[in-house]
Amino acid sequence: MSILFSPLTVHGLTLRNRLWVSPMCQYSAVDGVPQEWHHTHLAQFASGGAGLVVAEASAVSPEGRISPEDVGIWNDDQREAWAPIVAALHARGAAAGIQLGHAGRKASTWSPLSGRHGSVPAAEGGWTAVAPSAIAFEGYAEPAALDHASIDRVVADFAAAAGRAIAAGFDVLELHAAHGYLLHQFLSPLSNLRGDEYGGSLENRARLLLRVIDVVREAAPDAPLFVRLSGTDWADGGWEVESTTTVSTWAKAHGADFFDISSGGLVAHQKIAVHPGYQVPLAARVRAEAGVLVNAVGLITDAAQAEQILAEGGADAIMAGREWLRDPHFALRASSDLGIDIDYWPAQYVRARPR
Repeated sequence: MSILFSPLTVHGLTLRNRLWVSPMCQYSAVDGVPQEWHHTHLAQFASGGAGLVVAEASAVSPEGRISPEDVGIWNDDQREAWAPIVAALHARGAAAGIQLGHAGRKASTWSPLSGRHGSVPAAEGGWTAVAPSAIAFEGYAEPAALDHASIDRVVADFAAAAGRAIAAGFDVLELHAAHGYLLHQFLSPLSNLRGDEYGGSLENRARLLLRVIDVVREAAPDAPLFVRLSGTDWADGGWEVESTTTVSTWAKAHGADFFDISSGGLVAHQKIAVHPGYQVPLAARVRAEAGVLVNAVGLITDAAQAEQILAEGGADAIMAGREWLRDPHFALRASSDLGIDIDYWPAQYVRARPR
């Protein structure tokens, strides 16, 4: 028996296995609209046996994009472009997820595909980024601090984006509250120096995230709702796993179903000791102490490693990124490596199935 290839039901949705595709930015959109590249990129993972394919961070507003080339879901043209991509995932047996995000102070930056670094100036298509406090990410332009009316607009943008995602056919919604983007910026004391009800105490710093969960749950009552959190900032005085556990408990009470535990991204001076499975202890601790469903991420590259993480109680599912890029049929290969007989090998590929 394999835990990795056993189904998992979340909020009424049954996923065919527990080996999933993490959201990975492609920096290949035009005006926020996904292109043919996105269709091919995502559909190949479903053909490769993924249980869940989560589309990359999709901005809930134009100013929420990481770069001018990021995808979005703030208008109906984008919704219509996502719909056939979702249909392709479903046709290949995978559930379709989308990560809803706002980059905050890390917005309006050059795409890594451009070979340039830092903030994009207005003359070249950039804009003024926003944040909880007017504190720049190292090497980026100073953002504008959000006022109360702007915070309310952010909340409304998440709700509207959730409605469009459901209309496009997505099964799973994930809120991006990790990697130094806006919701994470509010959570961390390194980036949130506000003196109002959105700053100071942990309850205040978590207020925006919980408001967003409330409105997204209202907009999508029947969809599994995931939250991606950075388990730690890997920096002195920053966000730590104890707070991640507490906020996960609160988020569950507000309607979140599942927690995608990653780490880092808030500050450039983070210090991370990277090794295979280095983030799994963060996921395991949140799972044990908050009593929530979690997935593990971070240098998980083979079937035996993934199976062991699940067997030892480190997570309820596995998300991988780079390994899926190296091998879009990672799940098919993993099933063979574990000697598991699955019935969703594409008929066109059965001739290559190990015997």
